[in-house]
Amino acid sequence: MAKIGFIGLGIMGAHMARNLIKGGHTLFVNGAYPVPDDLRAKTTVVENSTAVAQAADIVIAMVPDTPDVANVLFADDGVAKGLTAGKLVIDMSSISPLETQAFAKRINALGCDYLDAPVSGGEIGAREATLTIMVGGPQKAFDQAKPLFDLMGKNVSLIGDNGAGQTCKVANQIIVALNIEAVAEALLFAARSGADPERVRRALMGGFASSRILEVHGERMTKRTFNPGFRIELHQKDLNLALDGARKLGIALPHTASAQQLFSVCAANGGKGWDHSAMVRALEIMANFEVAQAPDEQAKAA
Repeated sequence: MAKIGFIGLGIMGAHMARNLIKGGHTLFVNGAYPVPDDLRAKTTVVENSTAVAQAADIVIAMVPDTPDVANVLFADDGVAKGLTAGKLVIDMSSISPLETQAFAKRINALGCDYLDAPVSGGEIGAREATLTIMVGGPQKAFDQAKPLFDLMGKNVSLIGDNGAGQTCKVANQIIVALNIEAVAEALLFAARSGADPERVRRALMGGFASSRILEVHGERMTKRTFNPGFRIELHQKDLNLALDGARKLGIALPHTASAQQLFSVCAANGGKGWDHSAMVRALEIMANFEVAQAPDEQAKAA
């Protein structure tokens, strides 16, 4: 069994760490960040990221954004200071592909391998170990990490060299955002036309329009359950990566830009911490009409 350092025990990271523990691995975590009580009891808590890297053979980071990864890796008490040749660093955050390539070179210079392995599947996928894991890096390091990935996900793919995993994740986030927008528009249209949006959603699940987004996020829209599985502010970050990359590549992503604007409407109305399915709220604000009432309002109307 491996000695694994895990940094970033948030909504998804905590579940991923639990699944590694279920697989029999020993975990070392950074006590400078919040550690859930159940994980505190099942892991070794050390003082900083340097100590995590010193104790572990494989270090996994799962933090929100590019600057967070840079800090975890290269701060004065960061992972890089605790590495010795032969160790493996895996970044499972969703960050800039270009910065990822630069981070990999700095870790490689220390005699260590680096994988970028962002994930898709949200809190549910993290909890149920059904994440899609998109990996960039050398085949040798991927083969070493594959048994760990298999404990956290079901669809694990080596995409290419360092940065390719992050590029794949950005593409994933474009597709997810546009699917959320499509489902939101469809349910708003149905509800405003007088149809029951939940019955419409269930009917569409049996046809060609069926999708995981319609199943999970469509239900969130009709039940008004916008507590975060994946926060709008994080999806905004990912779409910023897409749009910035598009500018550098000289290509247009018009619908990605419109989805970002809808997320911005939500954020401007206090919703940056809402689940990304709450993109529907931006459309509702513009239409002055809600797809469905909140559960407590539904009860009052009954």
